[in-house]
Amino acid sequence: MAGQEGRTHIAVAAELAPPIHAEQTIMKKPTKQPRRGRDRKPLPTLRALSLDECDDLLQRNQVGRLAFTFHDRVDIEPVHYVYADGWLHGRTSPGTKVATLLHHPWVAFEVDEVQGLFDWRSVVVHGVVDIPDADGSPADKAAFTGTLALIRELVPEALEADDPTPLRQVLFRIHVDEVTGRASSTPRLTP
Repeated sequence: MAGQEGRTHIAVAAELAPPIHAEQTIMKKPTKQPRRGRDRKPLPTLRALSLDECDDLLQRNQVGRLAFTFHDRVDIEPVHYVYADGWLHGRTSPGTKVATLLHHPWVAFEVDEVQGLFDWRSVVVHGVVDIPDADGSPADKAAFTGTLALIRELVPEALEADDPTPLRQVLFRIHVDEVTGRASSTPRLTP
C-alpha cells in the first residue's frame, strides 16, 4: 500500500475493519461446562518439593538447562551435569558463554521430569558459576580435578583423545545457593 511505510499490518487492518458501535456485541466463544459424575477428570494437584525431593531429582538426572544473562539478553542452554555435595558440575565449550559467565556468574539451572501435561516435577537452582583453572591456585587445581572426576562418571573419555564431545573443554561448577522445586500430579482413577 502506497504511503504506508513504517506501519504494521495490524494497524492497517484495524483501520480497514468496519467500526464496532456501542450497541453491537462481540460474540464470545462458549465456555465448556465442567464435567459431572463419572466422566469428570481429576484436577491436578500442585505442591512444593521438599529439599530431599529436590536433591533426589538433581541426583537422578544428568541433563539440565543453564540460564544466564548479560545486559538485556537471557540465554538458556542444555548441559549435562553431575550433582554432588551441593555443587552442579558440568562442562562446556570455550566462547562467548564462558566470557559472559566470567563477568556475570549468577545463574539459574533447571531440571525437569515430565510424565505428562499435568504430571511433572521441576527443580530450579540459583547459584554462582565457578570455572576452576587446572593451572591455577592449589584450590583451583583441586576443584578442577574433582569436577573432572565427576564428569568422567558420566563420560569416561572426557578431555581424552577419544572424547565424544571434544570441544567441551571448559569445566564449570555451580554452587547451589538456593533450590526450589514444584510438582504437579493427577490422581489415578480406579475403575
